[in-house]
Amino acid sequence: MSGEVDPPHKTQEDVVVPRPRRPSSAAPDEGRPVPAPKPTIRNVAERAGVSKSLVSLVMRGSPHVSERRRQAVLQAARELGYRPNAVARSLVEGRTRLIGAIVADLHNPFFAEFLDGLQESLHGAGLRMLVGSGRWDPMFEAEAVEAFLEMRVDGLVLLSVVPESLKDAAASVPVVVVGERDVKGVDIVVDDDELGASLAVDHLVSLGHRRIAHIEGTRSTAARYRRIGYEKAMRRHGLEREIAVQPGDFTEEGGYRAARGLLRRADRPTAIFAPNDLVATGALSAAVEFDLRVPADLSVIGYDNTHLAAIRHISLTSVDQPRRDMGRLAAEMLAARIGDPSRAPRQNLVVPHLVVRSTTGPAPA
Repeated sequence: MSGEVDPPHKTQEDVVVPRPRRPSSAAPDEGRPVPAPKPTIRNVAERAGVSKSLVSLVMRGSPHVSERRRQAVLQAARELGYRPNAVARSLVEGRTRLIGAIVADLHNPFFAEFLDGLQESLHGAGLRMLVGSGRWDPMFEAEAVEAFLEMRVDGLVLLSVVPESLKDAAASVPVVVVGERDVKGVDIVVDDDELGASLAVDHLVSLGHRRIAHIEGTRSTAARYRRIGYEKAMRRHGLEREIAVQPGDFTEEGGYRAARGLLRRADRPTAIFAPNDLVATGALSAAVEFDLRVPADLSVIGYDNTHLAAIRHISLTSVDQPRRDMGRLAAEMLAARIGDPSRAPRQNLVVPHLVVRSTTGPAPA
């Protein structure tokens, strides 16, 4: 008998058959979609029966092309699903046709309504808008500005945002600042906040109110001038001893907290002038907690006259600043600055007016 031992019997399950490797040049699995090659400017030219340079002129919006050929090129582009390469075009033209818009708070409807007007006018000028938020935070503001500069935007619109890097940004691209006036070397669109506050106080005084309080907004020139306008108007009416300013911010929650502080006072105000509509809605919520009727026990005025103010169950009296017009004006100033970077900086002051609704009424007896 041999000393060798037969190897154990292997079942089919024991046998491992290596899977063949697919050559790198193998065709994809049957049924898997194969992306179609993207159409090129050459394809559009061939379809339209024109040269590549003429297609390029049409895509750049050049006026030096006949309407017949323009339509032929656009039709060919639509049929092929062709889209111009924006990056390549920006390298050739030395501009991106992009505008960076930075707002302080995307939750505030004032900013959204301003952006509507801005985008409408930018689109008419062949420019596209990118939006960022500074969140009332200098760090976020600076990061948003830097991100847009890295994208090589053709200009910046800063709404209630003035980062420390503004001077450097303005040296790189045209800049328009909206809502802040104490800045140098840039174009500015600003509301007459002092006048707006005066309109609010005058209205309340005409209704017999004396104990008129003001909630101060987030630190900014808009908040400062609204406070100045409030205090000046109170003194003009001989109510300097009734001046009451409660620290706050520009949010609904901030308005709620500030109003609670005012309504706890022994000499509780009969009217509150808020720095914007969001703060005013917070004040209305606080009034409900104190079982106060608006406007029988407490009158409230907001600022901005956003769509919130016009909602029927809110019906907020508010100072209107023409936000869409301000957006259009900012776009016009930016386009002018892009066209002539050497022009002297301008400041446009828009005039507010008061819109009276249901949250203001005669002072309680």
